[in-house]
Order: sequence, then structure tokens, then C-alpha cells
Amino acid sequence: MQPDDSAKTQAKGGRTAHIDRKTRETDISLALNLDGTGAAYIATGLGFFDHMLDLVAGHGLFDLRVTAQGDLHTGGHHTVEDVGICLGNAIAEALGDKRGINRYGSMFVPMDESLVLVALDLSGRPFFAYEGGPVGEAIAGFDAGLVSEFFRAVTNNARMTMHVRVLAAGDLHHTIEAVFKAFGKALRQAVAADPRATGVPSTKGVL
Repeated sequence: MQPDDSAKTQAKGGRTAHIDRKTRETDISLALNLDGTGAAYIATGLGFFDHMLDLVAGHGLFDLRVTAQGDLHTGGHHTVEDVGICLGNAIAEALGDKRGINRYGSMFVPMDESLVLVALDLSGRPFFAYEGGPVGEAIAGFDAGLVSEFFRAVTNNARMTMHVRVLAAGDLHHTIEAVFKAFGKALRQAVAADPRATGVPSTKGVL
């Protein structure tokens, strides 16, 4: 990559990554294009989780393909966490040195009575905070506590900072859906090209 290349230049060919991860608990294949159209094919064995990942792709305008086989007889934890690990790794790989991107993104998303804020920084420093989100409940076999486990895995492996604030919790489906939509929109903003920037978005010169 030449010194004057930017995320805008990279986008011509698409910023993509393909991650395969196999353990004794899960077998996952994930492909990501940050400069896509929102096309998604998701098959994790967890219908509600598939729906949430489809929302991330659609609202972030990322092309996302995920196939996962996991030990769902023990619950969804291993599958959800390992998909998060793969997505985080894919984000990091697709971004490269992050030259020319906005770096920061934030979004308020209302979903009827629910209201969520997601703010993130592609800083290279993993940190995750989650306040006000539902725990101890389940919807369509998906444990609400897995929302934080998924995003913790994403942030650790993408090496980014992410704050989630559930400002108004309502219907469980609406609240979780608002979190995933807000993440997709905030990430889209953060990875987008800044038309005035040519270098890495840090005064240190590296992220």
C-alpha cells in the first residue's frame, strides 16, 4: 500500500476477510466485506441470532456470510462467542492499517419503546462496556446474556473500544434488536472513509 492510499481507495476492491475457526465445540466459516451492499447469508443454528446478524449486515451495508456448527445441545454460548471471535478477527483483517477511516462511530437507535446507544472507537485497544441490557431472560431459545458475550468477543478480537447503553429497555426482542442495529450503524460510520484524511487517524501515526 502506498503512503497516500486511503480507505476510499481500498474500497474500490473491497476490504474483505475470510475467517475459518474450528474447535472441539464449534466449526465456523465467516466472510466479511466492509464495502458491501448488506447482502447476508447466516446459518448458525440459532434462529434469533441469525436474525440479529442479518440486521448488522443490512444496517451496516456489510456483506456477511456465516455458517456455524456448534454444540447447541449444551446451549448457545460457544457458538455465539466463537462467531463473535471470528467477526472481530474479520473486522481487524479487513481494515488493515485503518488508513483514511473515520475511526469513531456512534448511533442512537430507537425500537418502539426501547432506546439504545452504541459508541465505538477502532483504537487498537480492546474494551467493552455494557449497561442496562437484559440478562436472565431468553427469546426463541436465545439467552439475553449472550448479547454481551458476543460483543465482548467482537471487541476483544477487533481490538476496539465499544460502549453499549440501553437507555430505555422494553420488549426483549426490541431491546436486543436495537443493540445490533446500533452496532451495525456505528461500525459502518467508523469504517467509512474520511474524504479529508490520507493517513492513519491517530496523532501517534499508528493504531
